[in-house]
Amino acid sequence: MIESARRSECEETQVAPLGESDENPENETPERSRANAELFAEKRWLKILAGYRQPRAGRSAFELVVTVIPFALFWAAAWAAVHYSFWPGLILVLPAAAFLLRLFMIQHDCGHGSFFARRRVDDWVGRTIGILTLTPYDYWRRAHAEHHASAGNLDERGVGDIETLTIAEYNALSRWGRLGYRLYRHPIVMFGIGPAWLFLFKQRLPFGMMRSGALPWVSTMATNLAIALVAALLIWAVGIVPFLLVHLPTVLLAGAAGVWLFYVQHQFEETHWSKKPDWQFQHAALHGASHYDLPPVLRWITGNIGIHHVHHLSSRVPYYRLPEVLRDHPELADMGRITLMESLRCVKLVLWDEQTKRLVSFRDAARLAAAR
Repeated sequence: MIESARRSECEETQVAPLGESDENPENETPERSRANAELFAEKRWLKILAGYRQPRAGRSAFELVVTVIPFALFWAAAWAAVHYSFWPGLILVLPAAAFLLRLFMIQHDCGHGSFFARRRVDDWVGRTIGILTLTPYDYWRRAHAEHHASAGNLDERGVGDIETLTIAEYNALSRWGRLGYRLYRHPIVMFGIGPAWLFLFKQRLPFGMMRSGALPWVSTMATNLAIALVAALLIWAVGIVPFLLVHLPTVLLAGAAGVWLFYVQHQFEETHWSKKPDWQFQHAALHGASHYDLPPVLRWITGNIGIHHVHHLSSRVPYYRLPEVLRDHPELADMGRITLMESLRCVKLVLWDEQTKRLVSFRDAARLAAAR
């Protein structure tokens, strides 16, 4: 699976020469011809997006500074509110969480090697940010690479994904299995308990990569040690109660927002899932990830991650250049587009219907089963 993830990064540059067909035209059916035309167009997008992959070192440094400094200031202001018993001041954990989320987006770009485009610099910036986001960088980078390599592939679900079952798989579960899946997909668990479990506990060990060599273990344990040292220093400086009152909700709010973004970028009604040999990287990237069209302020805070279909097609494009892509190629803006209000309806979409090729709710799945 790791090799598959590595191959996905190479696919961005391995574009078939324009004009070549992937199939023997003598054996083409009309359906295959249309599929080949779509694949040809999607490979052309890879070539177009290659022109946006070069980051600008000055802009990257600026993005880092205007994220780190406000985060530190809001965190300190929230602590001052606790210190002087001005409890309404705890509202400042909200902007602190927003900037912590933005720091994670920078860590995310570092993981793709797209922030400074110098692997050593990206890696150490990512590792440092991981101490604040409670995310072991090298372990997370491997898991996220697998997600990119297999997004939308029904044969390769598991690592780095929101667990999604087909209707047939759900119906084949035992009663307790169906109850467990329903609980897992409940909003309180998904966006409340889930982020707390993920960032506070699960990421303290390299779950899913226990046998993948030393790097996931070294990354995880080194991050845990650094987190403990930073936490001990802050507790010594401000006290354990103020530290917990400020940092715990900051981390949990940022984590919940991050899980929501990851969820809605793949869990929308018209998303794409398929099995081999129908699964194609380019098609799954463009149609299996959404364009989450957020208001400008939220777009900035989230590092343009809502332009997720373009990101999946070419993960080496720095996040601050993604709006350039939509500006120059507005036809991409309507692909998988969902607004903030429309995204709220995605919470009920929990099962993949292989016949209609869309995500459906439990109620819709029962209705479809009765009709069939």
